[in-house]
Amino acid sequence: MDATSAPTVRRYDLPEPDAFTRPYWEAAAEGRLLLRRCRACGGAHHYPREFCPHCWSEDVTWEPATGRAALYTWSVVHRNDLPPFGDRVPYVAAVVDLAEGPRMMTELVDTPEPSAGLELEVAFRAGVPVFRPATRRDGSR
Repeated sequence: MDATSAPTVRRYDLPEPDAFTRPYWEAAAEGRLLLRRCRACGGAHHYPREFCPHCWSEDVTWEPATGRAALYTWSVVHRNDLPPFGDRVPYVAAVVDLAEGPRMMTELVDTPEPSAGLELEVAFRAGVPVFRPATRRDGSR
């Protein structure tokens, strides 16, 4: 590195796709949420794995998720020294119950007052799924 080049700052908010998770991250980059479903027992799961955590079958496939969820729990993060999180504090780290059944760790956005059971919908920030309050039929959140 010479004096004119800036050091590379490692980012901790971007995925490192591998051959197995690439379909998930490619779909997310297109604004689609995928999860895995077992063809043997029918169970859905998230995070993506090559086997079913319910029955251990390897007969699992990708399927589109609805993007609907309910807030299970959350924590407001006021300090995080890893780049770029320090520029985002405070932010809401959350666990949501996907409509298909699995729980998912994520970030909650556009939610001034989180509450358990809050209806949510997926949104995407730089190809990473985050959740926000669901849009109601009247167009409000």
